[in-house]
Amino acid sequence: MRHHPISPVTEPMQYRAIGVVRGTYRPSDPEQLTRGVIETEDGTAIEAVVLGRVLTLMRRHLDLAEPHLWVVYPRSRDEDQLHLQLVGVWEPSTLASETSPGASELEAADPASEAAVEPAGEPSGGDGDAVPEGDDYFSVRGELIYTRPESGDVVVKIRQLPRPDGSRPTPFKLQLKGEIPLESLRHFVALNLRRQGQVLQLESHEVIAPMPQRGNRGGKGRGSAAKGGGGGRGAAAAPGEAPRGDSPRAEGPRRNSSAVSRPSR
Repeated sequence: MRHHPISPVTEPMQYRAIGVVRGTYRPSDPEQLTRGVIETEDGTAIEAVVLGRVLTLMRRHLDLAEPHLWVVYPRSRDEDQLHLQLVGVWEPSTLASETSPGASELEAADPASEAAVEPAGEPSGGDGDAVPEGDDYFSVRGELIYTRPESGDVVVKIRQLPRPDGSRPTPFKLQLKGEIPLESLRHFVALNLRRQGQVLQLESHEVIAPMPQRGNRGGKGRGSAAKGGGGGRGAAAAPGEAPRGDSPRAEGPRRNSSAVSRPSR
């Protein structure tokens, strides 16, 4: 029985980008709930799309007029513009019989790292639907490809597992705010962040290890962050799953640029 919407890390170099946001979901079209915005308590309207069985939860169990604690995958569409993919609702007090989205419906197809809508048992005190880290917490783990301490700009690349049909999703990049030394560039990092408006602000970070270099003969050292399949088997976690044997491409900060480059979608 899960007691937290974000699964614990099972491998040191486990990719992921996941968080929780409390707010009211306003669909763009009342008849089509798949796209809309989340209106947060601080007055921010964040673009969002609905994935997997969350759509069924919305239609059958959730009062969309009320705020909920959404489990989300973050994306950077434009500079200073956050985009969220809704993959779960953390509300064990009212959704005890519901489970998380199925692996086939999640982008990373990793049951061990799914967003959960599971019962948490009887709360020991306080808000049983709250998480210890608080609302607007995000966990991002990936390759640091850009950092500019003087401006507080950070970009992290997240890799993903192959889809069920064998195709490999393009790695995506997250634009973040915070100060990480240049010495950490091209290292695998674990970041704890807090949403502030449309920005994910760094609260703390840990440098895990340097990324494997490209072009190693015999494949040694390649794909060390992508060993095996799903979470718990030496692979990356949702939504940033690392494909097998695919070493990262070196990408440093651009010269003569005062802004972070726009991430790949």
